[in-house]
Amino acid sequence: MADVIAESEVDVAVVGGGPAGLHAALVLARGGLSVVLLDESDTLGGQYYKRRAEQLTAAFGDFRPRGTQLIRQVRESGVDCRTGTLVWGAEDAGRTLFTSDVRTGALGRISTRATLVATGAYERSLPFPGWTLPGVVTPGFALHLATMDRVPVGQRVVLAGTGPFLLPVACALLEVGARIEALVELNHPYRPGISSIAGALRQPARLAEAARYLLTLARHGVRVEQGARVLAAHGDTQVTAVDIGQENGSVRQLRTDALCVGFGFRPSTELPRLLICDTEPDPTGTEQLPVVDTDGATSVDGLYVAGDCAGIAGVHAAGVRGELAAHAILRRLAPERAPVRVAGLRRRARALDRFAELADRLYPLPTTADISDATQVCRCEGVTAGEIRESAATGWNDVHGTKAATRAGMGPCQGRECGHIVAALAGRGEGPAECFAARMPIRPLPMAATVEGQEVP
Repeated sequence: MADVIAESEVDVAVVGGGPAGLHAALVLARGGLSVVLLDESDTLGGQYYKRRAEQLTAAFGDFRPRGTQLIRQVRESGVDCRTGTLVWGAEDAGRTLFTSDVRTGALGRISTRATLVATGAYERSLPFPGWTLPGVVTPGFALHLATMDRVPVGQRVVLAGTGPFLLPVACALLEVGARIEALVELNHPYRPGISSIAGALRQPARLAEAARYLLTLARHGVRVEQGARVLAAHGDTQVTAVDIGQENGSVRQLRTDALCVGFGFRPSTELPRLLICDTEPDPTGTEQLPVVDTDGATSVDGLYVAGDCAGIAGVHAAGVRGELAAHAILRRLAPERAPVRVAGLRRRARALDRFAELADRLYPLPTTADISDATQVCRCEGVTAGEIRESAATGWNDVHGTKAATRAGMGPCQGRECGHIVAALAGRGEGPAECFAARMPIRPLPMAATVEGQEVP
């Protein structure tokens, strides 16, 4: 075997440079441990604390000043921050991590006494006719263009799906000059029942945040259409029209040049699942989450999980969960420097978890039963919902058998986009959906990693 480049040893490796990873790394470094922070992106911050280019920051200001301050504190604390570094595998209960430089393909191996996985989440997409057309994007992509580049994803935009994330995306699009043709919410979260209102009142900060977004939309004449959904997108080389279905069965068509559709987020759990930690179904029944205690410890000794990859709860919860996991690691590796009490953090975590539970109730996901057989599910391999259902019905009745029979999930994304849908269709609603197995490499490796005498460990 060829030598592995850039071997190193640290006390703690933190995988993921978003809010959870940043908060955790800062606590660990201030506690006197040697910490390496690994992130595939070119910059730290994750999706929430991402930063604009310097010229745009000078013109429009810092998009997330709190994130800029946090990143600066992490760097000044002595954390070894390695951006552009892909963690594609692990062994020995996470005490050995395999990395690759995303630019050069140079391989590395990191030995660590404890590993904290804070890999965040993916946007959740659900297929519908026309969802592969150019101009059909996720809300997160539209938000990135609007906030980072000050560019609207289109001049006439339809925003649809479910979840509180649709509100800030709509406001960001309005700020850069887009016209919102419709904001289509699948559920009725803004006409909640008594129990939901009581839960929201216990979260005044989050309630005020939602109210600010809704007031901004109202000032621009944008009304949230509740109980409606996108049925299909139309166009040739670009989306030009969208069919919107109402609860009463009526359908109307809107002209548009951009369609943003999203159904919240899915935890990125490949690394902890690769290390065979215990898992359990998430509240939607479509994902397998690592089982963690109140401090983020998994069933694998020395492996911790924090942030949205432990369950979708938002940026505020991610930061608190990261700090709790870091304190637990300090108690394990450097008990003399660990804080005596973390009761306040745990109270905040419980309150934020209750808010996440409320969101799950207000924004339930649609079932896969409504996906027509002709709808393409796996875009990489061109596999339709009908082909997946037929495979499951003829004996390939689990997700792995269906994957082998249809090639669904075998393309470049390796099921990160379609895996949850393939699993739901293959399972035919019989209990929680089964995930695709996590295998090395858990992310595609740069071609350069396989040339110039290097070998994958």
